[in-house]
Order: sequence, then structure tokens, then C-alpha cells
Amino acid sequence: MKLPNGIHENLRFLCVEVDSQLTNMQLFFADNSPYIAQKILERVGYAYNLKTRIHSGVVDQLTVGSLDSQAVLVFRSIEFIANDIEHIADICHYCISELGSFNSHEGVMNKTSINLLKQVQSAIRLIIPAIEHNDSDLAIEIGQINYALQRKHKKLIKKHIAALKNKQAPELLTQALFVAYEFKQIGEALVRICESIISAKIGQPVSFDRFISLQSLMSDVSSEGKQLQVETVAETRSGSAISGISGDNGYMGIYKGGQRQKLKDEKNGVKSWHEIYPGLAPKILSYKKKGESASLLIEHLPGHTFEQIVLNESSELLEESFKQLTKTLRSIWSETQTNKSISAKFMQQLLKRLPEVYKIHPEFEQGDVSVCGQDRPALAALIQQAETIEKQWQPDFSVYIHGDFNVDNIIYDPIEKRVNFIDLHRSRYLDYVQDISIFMVSNYRLQVLDLSTRKRIMSVALSMYTMARKYANKQDDVSFELRLALGLARAFATSTRFILDKHLARTMFMRARYLIELVLAVEPDNITRFRIPLKEIFVE
Repeated sequence: MKLPNGIHENLRFLCVEVDSQLTNMQLFFADNSPYIAQKILERVGYAYNLKTRIHSGVVDQLTVGSLDSQAVLVFRSIEFIANDIEHIADICHYCISELGSFNSHEGVMNKTSINLLKQVQSAIRLIIPAIEHNDSDLAIEIGQINYALQRKHKKLIKKHIAALKNKQAPELLTQALFVAYEFKQIGEALVRICESIISAKIGQPVSFDRFISLQSLMSDVSSEGKQLQVETVAETRSGSAISGISGDNGYMGIYKGGQRQKLKDEKNGVKSWHEIYPGLAPKILSYKKKGESASLLIEHLPGHTFEQIVLNESSELLEESFKQLTKTLRSIWSETQTNKSISAKFMQQLLKRLPEVYKIHPEFEQGDVSVCGQDRPALAALIQQAETIEKQWQPDFSVYIHGDFNVDNIIYDPIEKRVNFIDLHRSRYLDYVQDISIFMVSNYRLQVLDLSTRKRIMSVALSMYTMARKYANKQDDVSFELRLALGLARAFATSTRFILDKHLARTMFMRARYLIELVLAVEPDNITRFRIPLKEIFVE
């Protein structure tokens, strides 16, 4: 990456400074020279000053002129790199200040410590070449040095603890344990430097482990000589990036990295859809696992998400895509229907997620109150009462559902006139009302204020209800409406943990309580005749 001269020069000086500090630390560990210790401590402010100059240069670049997102990421990465290099200099100063007061550290800061510092030094010397040549291989080499540091860190800890048990120089060994911990921090700083260099190259933030797995996945699908590019296409609520892998003809795959169990569930979900309803789910191009993490490369599907269609496309395309979506749903339900009754347990789902809701909106957590002489029980008490009713009115059948049927998990290809589902880690046999309620609320919570667009959104939600209501009638599903009320209550309330707009969140949360209260107010003999006042709930 090409940097302005001022930033480049100060970054080079910073690397040289830390290199010198590491050399002096090796000398100090070898002979415990007070002169060397003083030499290190006297330069405590120089690395900080260089880092500050780099930060100032970055600020100048970000505030003068217009930069594209790639250039912004490059400069931010340089800022992070400077922070971590200066942090290593701070660690050097800390180690010397902790050990410098002892007349001797012989037998404690030994050859293992010196070799460790040499490896850190080799990593520091790779930083400038890696940046100048935009070389991810050199960046990876910097990050991989951390593995050796962690091994040596464990070795030092084990040795110092054994010596402490033998009551050998307890004060010195206690300080040496702190120094050994700082060596671990150096390794973590090197990994962050590696990540910053790689992120600047590929144009998106990426962790070291994710990049290694991404390289492995790309090697599975790339042919010789074929250049593949990576770019961010979405961000998950957990903060993980979803990346697009593209070749000469556009996207060929979507990369996901994250928790092993979640990605394993998605892989299995896709596999199940291929067996149960072929053609609906994307293909799995590659899957890798390592420890508790995993990576998945999925076929990229052409078309628009249903959210994009609702918000941005023509009424004709919306009508066409919705018609195809409902046709697909009815077909899935028909082909996968089983006589096994599997309750969605909406109230149990809601109770489980309430603590997360209250963390974002603590004002929602209220106990029993009395308003104008009318008792208002706490929401948790209402949920428990509704759970008893829910158990009495379980569905007579189950179908294979998506499980997370949000409008951004549905793809429509207008050329092929085909619907596809993505993000399938929660797919299973369950009550079809789970998907219907999630779909309806995912429309409602779209944060669009334009009145005509809001009417369009609400119309989609109500149309989905109408389709599902007709299906329920054909199946003689007498408790459909009651279960839908509880499913909507669950979806309204739990969705607020992703919404910071206080007005919208409160509106949704109060709708959830209202729906539960409606269910509780129904006489047992009238449950099959119960209807949700949808216009009041979905029309604002």
C-alpha cells in the first residue's frame, strides 16, 4: 500500500525504535546491565511521539479530500498498526522497570526469554515490507509468530511456578511471571498487526483465523490462474462479516466464518433442504472447521432479497415475487407435512430471550402494578399463564420450516422466477406458524418512515396472514389464530433487542403484551373462534 511520505517515514522510525528496544532487552537479559536498563527507560517517550505523529498524519488524510472506503480502511489500519507497535515498546519499558530493581535475574530471564525476543524482532522487521508490498504472506508470517510465543510463554510460566514451589527467589519469580504474561501480550499485538495489514489489502476487517480459513476455502474453489476477490456484502448482528467471493463473472460464493456449532447447523440445514425440497437452498461449496470455529463457502444466489423488493422495487415485481413465495411455501408444507405434533413453544422462546431484551431496554422490565385500581401483572407472569394455554392447543401436524424466516433471508430471482432460502441454521420440523409470525414481524420492524412505503410493508404482512389463514382452514387447524397471536407476541418482543429506536421498540413491545392479554382473555369455549385484530396491530 502506498502511504504519504510523512506517515511512511514515522512508521519506519517506529519499527526501528522497537527493534532497538528489543535488542537492548536481549542484552539486559544476558548480563543485567544497569546501563542497558537505563538506556531503555530513557527512551520511554520516543515511541509514543512517533505513534502520535502517525495518528496526526492519518487524521490529516481522512479530513482533507474525499477518500473511498478502501483508502479509509488503509489509513485506519495504519493507525491500528502504530498503536500495536507502540504497545510493544511499552511492554519493553514495563519489563525493564519490573526487573531492573533486582541485582541479578540469573536463572530466571534465561535463553528462552532471549530467543523469544529474537522472534518478536523478526516479526517487527517484516512489518514495513509487508505494508510496502501489500504482502499477505508476510503478514501471515507475522501472525504465526504468535503461536511460537504462546508456546514459549507456557514454558516460562511452568518453569517459574515450579521454582516458586521450591521457594527460590519468590519476589523475583513473581515479577518474572508478570513479565512472562507481557510476552503473551506481545504475541497478541503481532496478531492484530497481521490482521490490520490483511484487512487493508482485501478491503474489509478480518481476523487472522478467518483469513487463514478463507484462503483454504478459496483454494478449494479456485482454478489455476483464476483471480478471486473478497468484499464485504453484509454484517451479522454478532459483528461477523459475510464476504462475497467473486471472480471474473461476479459473485461465485458467500463466505461465512464464526462459531462452529452455528455453521455446522447451517451446513446440515442446507443438506436437509436438498434432500427434502431440492432447488430451494444454495449449494455448499466448501466447509472447514478448526477448534470451536468454522468457515463455510456457500453458492451465491442471483436475485434480490425480499426486503430489497419490498422497499425498492416496483409493485409489479413485489406482486410477482410474493405470489411465487406463497406458492413455494404451500408446496413445501404440502410435501413435508407429517402427523407428528411439534409445538413451537412461543412463550418458552420469549421467556428465554427476555433478559437480552431487558439489557437493551431496561425500562421494559416492570413488576406488578396497579393503574386506577386495575391490577397489571408483570409480563413474565402473563407469559407463564399463556404458556399453560399454549400447551393445551398444540398443532396436529408439523412441516419443515425455515426457522429464521426474515425478509432478508428470502431471495427472489426475477429472471428464473425462482425463490431461494438462505441462512438455514434453524431449519427443522416445527409448527409452520413460527415462520409466518417471524415473516410478518420482520416486515413490521423495517425502519422506514415514508407513509406509502409503510402501507406497502403492512400490506405484505397482512397478505401473508391471509394465505396462511386459508391453509389453516384447509387443514382444519382450529388453533391457528391463537398460536399465531403468541408467535407474533414472541417475535414482536424479542425483536426489540435489535432495535435502538425507543419509539419503535416500545410500540412493538406493547403489541406483544397486548396479544398475550388477548389470548388470556378468551374463554376456553371460544378459543377456536378467536381472531387477531390484525388491522389494529399492523396498521399504524
